[in-house]
Amino acid sequence: MTVDDIRAAAARIDGAVVRTPLLPATWAASDRPLWLKPESLQPIGAFKLRGAYNAVARLDERVRRRGVVTYSSGNHAQAVAYAARAFGVEATIVMPDVTPQVKIDNTRGYGAEVVLVPIGQREAAANEIVADRGAVLVPPFDHPDVVAGQGTIGAEIVADLAGVDAVLVPVSGGGLASGIGTAVKALSPRTKVIAVEPELSATTTESLSADAAVDWPVERRARTIADGLRTQPSEFTFAHLREVLDGVVTVSEEQIRSAMAVLARKARLVAEPSGAVSLAAYLSRADQLPSGSTVAVISGGNVDPRLLADVLAERA
Repeated sequence: MTVDDIRAAAARIDGAVVRTPLLPATWAASDRPLWLKPESLQPIGAFKLRGAYNAVARLDERVRRRGVVTYSSGNHAQAVAYAARAFGVEATIVMPDVTPQVKIDNTRGYGAEVVLVPIGQREAAANEIVADRGAVLVPPFDHPDVVAGQGTIGAEIVADLAGVDAVLVPVSGGGLASGIGTAVKALSPRTKVIAVEPELSATTTESLSADAAVDWPVERRARTIADGLRTQPSEFTFAHLREVLDGVVTVSEEQIRSAMAVLARKARLVAEPSGAVSLAAYLSRADQLPSGSTVAVISGGNVDPRLLADVLAERA
């Protein structure tokens, strides 16, 4: 997967995906200018639409008509459902039974069939459905077409803020960070790409330290409030992460919640926990980050309303 694949993806998704702006955070530190890339403004409320739409669009029409299947904690689920509806094909989505109800309802709202399973069984269940129905799997991150779609974010950042010093990107399965990193390093080699993940699901941090992919039990990763960051890189994405990341930092649960409140109150943006980790790093891990102009990718805004209310009430 290269920057040429990302350019092709950008042309393919043009008109179907919002080209999100860079929003200047005038309330941020004056010596470290900050811009927010609000992927929460996508039609499905998260960046996942880019990769899902690109992957579905790339399918041969005869293959696509057999239907698409995926497994996801929520945002990729909604993205595949949305893309499938756009192309007039059936979508079956396997979701963990602990997924926030708002994400389940939204996925069904796009016309997809939702199958709920225990969190550790979602991939196996999706593969069974593919085998039984002859449908095609659109994985959440472990596919070059998906990663290329996510990489369009990086190309937009470099086009809109030439010479940006650092880009902060949430990381979990690694598709977003791999795609953005590939685009940024090709188009602005001096820019540092820093991945951010929860302390309670720090598989990328540990893997890069060991220079080999490590495996955390799903129950261990599921402890974090950031439900969209409970997976871990595949061999494909980890190989890209090793090439394009300049570092990775972790943030605590309290720091994530605090960043959600800052986004709501100062940026007027609703962010889910996974979408707030990049700002959490900017606010709480400055000593571990490059200096200079910074972009924080706000990857999604599909938050349980009760959780958001609790976060804001805690910081009233």
